[in-house]
Formats: sequence, C-alpha cells, structure tokens
Amino acid sequence: MTTAAVVIHSARLVSDSRCATNAWVAFASARVLAAGVGDSWRGLTDRNTAVTDAGGNYLTPGFIDIHCHGGGGAAFDDGADAIRTGLAVHRAHGTTRSVLSLVTNTLPRLEQSLKVIAELARVDPLVLGSHLEGPFLDEEFKGAHDKRLLRNATNPEIDRLLDAASGSLRQITMAPELPGAASAITRFTDSGVAVAVGHTAATYEQTMTAFDAGASILTHAFNGMRGIHHRAPGPVVAAMSRSGVTLEIINDGTHVHPDVVRMAWASAPGRVALVTDAMAAAGSADGSYRLGALEVTVRSGVARLVDGGSIAGSTLLLDDAVRRAVGDVGVSLESAIDAVTRVPARALGYSHQLGSLVAGYAADAVMLNEDLAVVAVWANGARLSP
Repeated sequence: MTTAAVVIHSARLVSDSRCATNAWVAFASARVLAAGVGDSWRGLTDRNTAVTDAGGNYLTPGFIDIHCHGGGGAAFDDGADAIRTGLAVHRAHGTTRSVLSLVTNTLPRLEQSLKVIAELARVDPLVLGSHLEGPFLDEEFKGAHDKRLLRNATNPEIDRLLDAASGSLRQITMAPELPGAASAITRFTDSGVAVAVGHTAATYEQTMTAFDAGASILTHAFNGMRGIHHRAPGPVVAAMSRSGVTLEIINDGTHVHPDVVRMAWASAPGRVALVTDAMAAAGSADGSYRLGALEVTVRSGVARLVDGGSIAGSTLLLDDAVRRAVGDVGVSLESAIDAVTRVPARALGYSHQLGSLVAGYAADAVMLNEDLAVVAVWANGARLSP
C-alpha cells in the first residue's frame, strides 16, 4: 500500500462541479493518491504523513490562470527574478499553475522573454508556459498595447517566436481579420498552441471563420473587441454560440459588469474561464507602473494608461474573482471553482492532469474559509502557505 505524503481531511471538497462534506484528499509523489469521505484516510498515513484538519473549510483544486502579466510590483516581461516575484503573489492567493502573458513588444524582446519563460517552465512545473498577447493585434482595439509595435503575422516571425519558446508557448492572442492571420492560426494550432481571438475588429462571421480554422479561446471577452449589437453580434456571440470555445472573463467589477458576466455564464455554461489579466500592481499599492513600453497609473486598484486612459490590465487576484463570481454575479461556488480549475485546464489541453482533485491529477489544492478567503495552498504536493 502506498503511504500518503500529505492528507487533508474534514473538508468540504469542491471539485468537478460537486461539493462533498467531511471529505479528504491524499497526495503522494506530487499527485493525488486518493480522495474520499469519512475516516478512511487514516489507512493511508504513517508517522511521516503531514496531516491537516480542514475543520470544515472548503478544499478546491489549485487555481489556474491562463492570462496574467505580473504582480507584486513586477512584470513578467522583465526577466526571471521579476517573474518569481509576481508568481509568489498569485500563488499565495491560490493560483498554483500559471501561463505567463507577454504584452506586445519588439521581436527580439519577445524572443528573449519567451526563452526566459521556457527555461523557467523546464525547472518549475507550476509555470505552464507563455502567452503572447500580441503583436498581431488590431490598432483600433489595441487597448494597452503600443500601436507602434503592432504588425501582421508573417511566417518568418512566427517561426522565430515558436523557436524561442521551444515548445512552451501555450497561447497566442490574435486579431483574425488582419492579413496573414488565417495562415498563422493554422501554423500555431499545428504547433500545439491555443489561438485566442482578441484585440480585434472582427465581425461575427470573421470570428466564426477563425474558430473554424482552429481558434478556441476568446481573450478577455467583451474587452478589446466590438460589443454585441442586434444586427452585428460580434466576437462575443460567436464564442457563445460555438461549443468548445472558452471565454476568458476578467471578473473584477471594472472590466465587465456583473450582470453581463451573468449573461455570459448562462450563454456559455461550463466555458467561462476566470482570468486576472493582472499587471505588476496586483498585490501591490496604487501608483505609477509600466506595462510593456507604456506608462500606467493605478488608482483605487484600477490600472489605466497615462496617455489616453484605457484600462491597462487589472490588479485582480483569482481568489477575488471567485468571491465576486459567487457574491456579485450569483453563480454557485461549484461553478465558480470550475471557472478557475477545470475550464482553464481544458482550454489549454490539461484536462487529464490539472483542475480536479481525483486520483492521478496534480496535487494542487486551495483551502478557503467560509468567506472564500485563502487559508492554505498546496502545489505539486507541497504546502506553499502559510
């Protein structure tokens, strides 16, 4: 019989759209060994097992953020030390696996950042890889991207980006209506990269064509794209109507109104992934920051470009996104947890490894109290906090 390295018992286990009371989970070798209810966990322990009494708190799979740019005053574009600083903030708030997002930059800078992330992903299993949010974006809906660096996709540039990432590029956000985008979607998807539609002027029809070509995510739905019009439904309705497409939503109360989030949840059940799109100020103080080459001011937790006032990412953390989903949007806790676990895992092809607390899955877990505040975090079988 395999002995558990970690046992967490007496929990309300929220996983796979269900909630079980008096539940337990056992970890061994960075994987879930077993899960159940009652006292049957005792047969898996010895004197070396780290046993935690959850005391009736909630226990969920570790959160997965597939769109995040930084935190703790540090941006993921600024090297390995900055990445570690930012990740420490997000991990303390329940995010156990992260895709590191990069804003539009010059090709050499993007290549360098992709190489840094590729190396981190090799040594840190909690880093899933990189997300290129640009540079193949529409100028009209650029948001907080430097318009001087936006460009159309070309095969040589695509090859350089893929080579720099060495297989660690997980996602790329593109405007599918731009010249070269159609072949780029095929090139990226053939290389195992999830293509997301975003920062785009695309029509409903153009967006559906992109989904037909293999795009499978809508980057921060409602933001950086045309809104819903009764005669021109646009990208959001295209994503809602296409099963298999994941809709990212930044649920911070600023980017999308709670009633609109509720509408998206109802229109695309099981396909909303809560993301932070967090920039360096997440988990840090208001003040002046940079997002790529652009200056940003954060006031009352809202980040905006100094030049123009556009929203520039967020200061959101995923535990707050979950609390807002339950408290402001009114979805069930089970559904909110799916949106930070099962849904993002499936969006990037990890549905058989991450996002659930059943035997064989990664030993990532978050304990939440009655107010849905983080009490403790385990990742890859080890307790991270407190």
